[in-house]
Amino acid sequence: MIKVQKIKYLTFFAFLLTLALSGTTLVAQPDTIRISDFGLMPNTRVNAVPYVRKALEACQSKSEVVLLFQQGRYDFWPHQSQERVYYESNTTDINPRRCAILIEEMSGLTIDGGGSDFVFHDRMQPFTIDRSERIHIRNLSIDWDIPLTAESEILDVTPEWIDIRIDCCESPYVLEDGKVFFVGEGWKSPWRSAMEFDRETRAVAYKTGDWGCLGAGWRDYQAEELEPGVLRLHHQFKRVPAKGNLLVMRHSERDHSGVFITESREIALTDLQMYANCGLGILSQYSEDLTFRRVNNVPNPAKNRILAGHDDGFQVSNCRGMVIIDDCRFHALMDDPINVHGTSVRIIEKMSERTLLCRFIHDQSIGMPWARPGERVGFIHGPTMVTVAEGETAAFNVIDTTDFLVTFVDPVPDDIKAGDALENLTWAPDVLITGSHFESCRARGVLITTPGSVVIENNRFESSGSAILISGDANQWYESGGVKDVLIRNNHFTDLCLTSMYQFCEAVISIYPVIPQLDPKAPAFHRNIRIENNHFDLYDYPLLFARSVDGLAFVGNTLAHSTRFEPWHPRKTTITLDACKNVLIENNQVDPEIPGRTITIEKMKKSDLRMKRDQFTKIL
Repeated sequence: MIKVQKIKYLTFFAFLLTLALSGTTLVAQPDTIRISDFGLMPNTRVNAVPYVRKALEACQSKSEVVLLFQQGRYDFWPHQSQERVYYESNTTDINPRRCAILIEEMSGLTIDGGGSDFVFHDRMQPFTIDRSERIHIRNLSIDWDIPLTAESEILDVTPEWIDIRIDCCESPYVLEDGKVFFVGEGWKSPWRSAMEFDRETRAVAYKTGDWGCLGAGWRDYQAEELEPGVLRLHHQFKRVPAKGNLLVMRHSERDHSGVFITESREIALTDLQMYANCGLGILSQYSEDLTFRRVNNVPNPAKNRILAGHDDGFQVSNCRGMVIIDDCRFHALMDDPINVHGTSVRIIEKMSERTLLCRFIHDQSIGMPWARPGERVGFIHGPTMVTVAEGETAAFNVIDTTDFLVTFVDPVPDDIKAGDALENLTWAPDVLITGSHFESCRARGVLITTPGSVVIENNRFESSGSAILISGDANQWYESGGVKDVLIRNNHFTDLCLTSMYQFCEAVISIYPVIPQLDPKAPAFHRNIRIENNHFDLYDYPLLFARSVDGLAFVGNTLAHSTRFEPWHPRKTTITLDACKNVLIENNQVDPEIPGRTITIEKMKKSDLRMKRDQFTKIL
């Protein structure tokens, strides 16, 4: 179980890191450089890229410096932006990346937007922080005039056609052979998928999600333009959205992040409004000690949008140290608000007793600096996902963007072979997620797969799918990290959670490692997960699904009944335990009206479950 001193350590570390990054420690008073000194004024619509580049060059000679923007609007075009080859985790490999504001090999820099709007054009990466330390970005918004995802209003529906209205200024389009293509400043992209949002609640419409709000086969539609901005989509739709609702029309690749942080340390983002991006909102990889405070991935209220982001909000991939996410808000993203994970790789061939040929398998996670000498690596048996041993790296040699050689100090275990996997255990952060609001987005709320210590507390979840997913695999997404120490405490899970289906969404809290051959006698994949003193508003059956956990506690929670929606989920039990050990369920307040109130156990003994003073009706 989670140790109290570990939780105290996380809280104290967060306090110290906040002091360090806020400048309240005893350091030299920073110099202030004004962007206006370089000739850039707000609200002029000139390309800010070359001016900011010159200002950053001037900051290089300062040990502590603030680059200050006068409040207003600043526009950034790709022309004169710096280009770099970056292999970005969970992002399409389209290189080189266009970097509007490139912070490269710098330290002690604060960029203060002064409450300004940074508006970007075409496909580009607003902020890139590369091999830098003690960087703070604050007080600004990131937006696009023409977002990289479109939206429309549903005017009328029949089983044979749907009429929609598109804002031609925000989402210009053309029709080609009856298909909708969105066009922007230097790009054209076909409409690929759709998400329906309820106009009144601004949430993903009930029972839509990845099941599809338009039904199977909708891509065979034929579009005609009734008038500029009004389209009629002809098709025998298997399902039609509700008249008056809003339709997010997804298109284009996830090819640039809003903020990309790589091989950097002590980075803070504060008081940012992330209104739009080309892919992931904030991607951090191979970096350490990160603080995100009051960073909101939300629709721009001034533009009356329903859409906030193209994909995930925060993606934390292969990082270490402490990651703090505090007082943040997420709404209407097209993927998970937070995803913290490592990257497992497949073993292709044993080249010698100490050297393995390995490969990145997922095409959106290639080319990364996966290891360095002296790092700790786990050897994973692919079918059972059991870590059979650990080793220390001696060398890492790149062959190409997918293949590389890893040499170890000691011989590789004899029972590790081609088809098995490796996990880098050195790059695994501790995580604190607190005081944040997870409003309705596509998919889940928080994804956690890290063996570091994790605390998720005092948050509000209204996720369209599972509020929290703890997964891990070396077979599909190759997002690694069996958890060892997780506390989920004092959160409110509303009845908007699990109103649609997405991958791995087996319950409001879904602990779902991908294990091809689950062996209940083998060591569990996850350990020490404590869920305590939370409030759940439940209209449907599945509250908790847990697979392959050793040391699971569900204690002191309140389960209240909601009648807002009709139950629909195929899983008809409140708690499902699959191949778990040392499970404790006690002192939970269970409303007698919630559906089921049952516990199902599979591939485990009843003696592995201890219950005290609880109000569940039966164990199945």
